[in-house]
Amino acid sequence: MGVCHSKKNLDEIDGHEAFPNDIPVKVESKSQFIYDLVPENLNEIYKEYKIQETPLGKGAYGEVRKAINVSTNELRAIKIIYKNNCSQEEQDRIFNEITIMKALDHPNIIRIYEYFQDEKHIFIVMELAQGGELFDKIIEVHHFNEDVASKILYQLLSAVNYLHKHNIVHRDLKPENILFDGTNIKIIDFGTSREYNGKARMKTLYGTSYYIAPEVINQSYNEKCDEWSCGVIMYILLSGLPPFNGSNDEEIMRAVKMGQFTFDIPEFKNVSLAAKKLIARLLTYNVKNRISAEEALNDEWFKRIHSMENAMLNSNILNNLKRFSIKSKIQEAVYYFIVNTLTSQEEKNELIKIFKALDLNNDGVISKQELKAGLTKVNHFMTEQEIEALMEKVDNNGNKGIDYSEFVAAAIDRNRILTDEKIRKCFRQFDKDNSGKISLKEFRQMFQGSSVSNDELWKNLIKDVDVNKDGEIEYKEFKHMLIQLCD
Repeated sequence: MGVCHSKKNLDEIDGHEAFPNDIPVKVESKSQFIYDLVPENLNEIYKEYKIQETPLGKGAYGEVRKAINVSTNELRAIKIIYKNNCSQEEQDRIFNEITIMKALDHPNIIRIYEYFQDEKHIFIVMELAQGGELFDKIIEVHHFNEDVASKILYQLLSAVNYLHKHNIVHRDLKPENILFDGTNIKIIDFGTSREYNGKARMKTLYGTSYYIAPEVINQSYNEKCDEWSCGVIMYILLSGLPPFNGSNDEEIMRAVKMGQFTFDIPEFKNVSLAAKKLIARLLTYNVKNRISAEEALNDEWFKRIHSMENAMLNSNILNNLKRFSIKSKIQEAVYYFIVNTLTSQEEKNELIKIFKALDLNNDGVISKQELKAGLTKVNHFMTEQEIEALMEKVDNNGNKGIDYSEFVAAAIDRNRILTDEKIRKCFRQFDKDNSGKISLKEFRQMFQGSSVSNDELWKNLIKDVDVNKDGEIEYKEFKHMLIQLCD
């Protein structure tokens, strides 16, 4: 969990609050219904998770612990915030963090599953990355060779580019907030993150002294403060030393404000000129001249990665994409729930590589043109109409592109993930009262989110699944609904 250098009131830009209140949307028809895959769980967390006693990490407001979901035995990380440790405004920030994380869908950003709260706590349930912090790896090895460092930084910049394309700035990028999950990294801790207006300047002093950008200290900055932090991280990855140092925060920040760093140290003796040039471009003092994450990803230093990436569409994945067909809103919601919460990293690894290979501009979304380029690469012909029809079928959120989770859901082998074991796990998670049936109330608790809808709408939503017409879904009906996706 990140530690802010300074805490102030809620950000204001041009006199407007940064975090608008969510307004419930009244939904009256199936076509209007938008399900929420990251709901607030109204049950007591102790009934749903076995939380381990030893913290994985601690921060200003609480700690993170490992936990096991009682229904599914899936491992999770739970961020526990103690309300007594933070003001109401700080609690508002935490709920803003939840709102931001709910919207994020990128293979190098930690996923949030659900959240709870009681009188004393807020609990955020996230995926568990078991490889430890990048910070600990640096302490262990001192510094990385360029091959390893380039793979870490490429993933980091891909995630930052995705955030900035979606008008979100992280503001506390550092090795402690980067976790390993196998060969992939995951950015965590969005407590200081916010949505931003591309033209307005942010003013609040946030960050950690070694990694903070000089313009943040001067309290007039934009999203490129994240690129500066990436430059500091790259310097440390290759040398094991920070570019700006001091015996305390005040001295470090004074060095940052001066912005002067050197490669004239033994640790950089064998580092390539291309790597040094990229660091210098990221640590450019003048923000207008500092490169963006998108520009950094096209730097010559990364060419070795592009030459190594041979992941391409294959016939199995193409067939899965073409055959993907959702028959109802409830089927869609339950299927995406399984893909997001019950599919392992190992099951997704090949698809992650292919998704990244198709996403040519690294914005975290596959466009129609990028899909066409991917098809051309494997000599597979599809007409414009066929490509448009495929895009429309897979584009679940209607943003005219294919997001990461949408690609995984459509491209994955559905026979492999829709096993009896996974379907039973999913059913148990929905069946909160262990009655052997999923009621309208239980479906609403899982999926309704901030929308407001009546029982009649929910009856219509489950009508096609409820074969015996008793107003509830039994396991046999639940399984049949999902197995249809394998046909």
